[in-house]
Amino acid sequence: MKLGIGLGYSPAKLTIPLEDILEAEKLGFDSVWSAESYGSDAVSVAAYVLASTTKIKVGTAIMQMQARTPTMTAMTALSLNALSGGRFLLGLGPSGPQVVEGWYGQPYGRPLTRTKEYISIVRKIIAREEALTHEGYHYQIPYTGEGSSGLGKPLKSILHSTSDLKIYTASITPAGLRCAGEVSDGVFPMWMNPEKFNLIGDHVEEGFAKAGESKGYQNFDVAPFVPVVMGSNVDFCIMAMKPMMALYIGGMGAKSKNFYTDYAKRLGYEEAAETIQDLYLQGKKEEATMAVPNELVDECALIGPAERIKERLQPWKELDKTGKIGTLVLGNVSKEALRVIAEEIL
Repeated sequence: MKLGIGLGYSPAKLTIPLEDILEAEKLGFDSVWSAESYGSDAVSVAAYVLASTTKIKVGTAIMQMQARTPTMTAMTALSLNALSGGRFLLGLGPSGPQVVEGWYGQPYGRPLTRTKEYISIVRKIIAREEALTHEGYHYQIPYTGEGSSGLGKPLKSILHSTSDLKIYTASITPAGLRCAGEVSDGVFPMWMNPEKFNLIGDHVEEGFAKAGESKGYQNFDVAPFVPVVMGSNVDFCIMAMKPMMALYIGGMGAKSKNFYTDYAKRLGYEEAAETIQDLYLQGKKEEATMAVPNELVDECALIGPAERIKERLQPWKELDKTGKIGTLVLGNVSKEALRVIAEEIL
C-alpha cells in the first residue's frame, strides 16, 4: 500500500505546503495531489509541485472536465509528464451540476458518458496511433456542427508521450465507480471505511467485468481520500472534521442531487444525512455541523493521538493484504502525522 497527500483546493489565499510535501517525499510517499473547485486551479499547483520536487509523483484530483476540452487536457498532461520525467498522474472528474452550470456555464449533460468519451479521446491522443477523430454525444472531433467552417481536419499530437500515463477518476456513486472500473486506471473514493469496502469494491468490480478479462485490482489503484486529524483530545479532533462533512452532506449539491448525502446514507447514516441536509439548506450551518454523528467521522478519518491512529490503520493494512487497495491519499495532514503514518505503513 502506497501513501499520498491530498492538497485540496485553496481557500482565499493560495498557499502550497511545500515543506510538508518535501518531508513526504523524503519519507517515501508515492504521490501528492492537487485539486480545484472554483478558485485556484489544479494544473498550476501540480506544475509548481513538480518543479519543486524530484521523486514524488504529482497528480490532479481532480481536473474538472468541463473546464477544458479533452484535447487541451491531453496536451497539458503530455507536457507535464515530459517536463517531470514521467511523474505526472491525471485525475479527472465531472464535478457537480451547480459548479458545471453555475461556474463554467456548461450543460451538465450526461456525466458518465462525458467521462467515457473524455478518457477515450485523451488515450487516443497519447497513443498517437492515428489522427484524432471522435463522434460522440458530448464531443465531435473534427467539429462539423452549427457554426463550423468545415475546414477542420483530424490531427495527431506533435508531442510524443514519454511514458505510460495513468488516468484516475473520482467517485462515490455506484454508477461512477462502475465507470471508473471500466475505463480508468484508478479511482478516488471519499470517506471510505476499509471495513465496508464492498460499498466501493462491488461496483468497481462490475466495471472490471465490463472492461474485460485483463482488468482487475492488479492494474487498478483504489486510492481513497482519508482525512487525518492528529491530537491528544479525540472529541476535539472529531469536532474539527464536522464542519467539512456538514458542508458536503448538507450543501455540496441540491436537495434532489447530492452525491455525499446519498453516500452517507449507504454508510448507514440515513436519518442523520437527511437531518444534516435539511438544516444546512435552511441556513442552519452550526446545527447541521452538530448533527454529524461522531461515529461517521471516526469511521471515515484517522482521528486522535498517534497510537490511536496507528490502531485505526490496522483495518487498512488488512485490506491491503487482499490486494484491493492501492494508495491512501491523506488529507489535512501535519508533518508529525506524516511521520507516524509512514512509520506504520511504509
